[in-house]
Amino acid sequence: MTDLGFEIVGSRPEDYAAEPTLVLRLRITNTSGAPVHALALKCQIRIEPQRRQYDATEKERLYDLFGEAPQWGSSLHPFLWTHVATMVTGFDEVTEVDLHVPCSYDMEVAGAKYLHALIGGEIPLLLLFSGSVFGAGSTPGGPGFTARPVAWSAEATHRLPLAVWRATMDRYFPGVGWIRVSHQVLDDLARFKTDRALPTNDLALERLLKEAGNP
Repeated sequence: MTDLGFEIVGSRPEDYAAEPTLVLRLRITNTSGAPVHALALKCQIRIEPQRRQYDATEKERLYDLFGEAPQWGSSLHPFLWTHVATMVTGFDEVTEVDLHVPCSYDMEVAGAKYLHALIGGEIPLLLLFSGSVFGAGSTPGGPGFTARPVAWSAEATHRLPLAVWRATMDRYFPGVGWIRVSHQVLDDLARFKTDRALPTNDLALERLLKEAGNP
């Protein structure tokens, strides 16, 4: 089995994408001595919330995910953020590639809800790798190739700066966010906005919050 090591060496927002996307720069090290002809790589990215500290405001914002802070000893567990995949061209010892990570702003998704709740610091990530490694081989008729699985233990950790995620979201949703609602709620909001001659949904929601007794 080809011996590969994985390390995240940088991160940045993606400038040109159809959806909010950040880029993790991945360094792959091959210590087997046999050249890699190609690598079909899959990666599961998990958030490990127990690997960082939280202030009082963040704890309040994270109530929906983890409950009251005294419960966090049993509720603060790693959870899936997303899956990504890429094809890596051939290399001998070391190569670097970009992992393009799509970032949802759907507040019904645990990852987006968690990231939105944070104020600063870093996001502790665990990357679990799988896939197939293609190399040189031989057949009874002559040269061929081999296909071997990426080791099940292949992984990497990374502390992604929250500022990188925020910069990514700001490129696509500058100064705003969005929430998913049913068609019925959207229609009701439109009628409420029209009845009160409010020009935007922002103002309609602000009015509703004030009428509900929120500041």
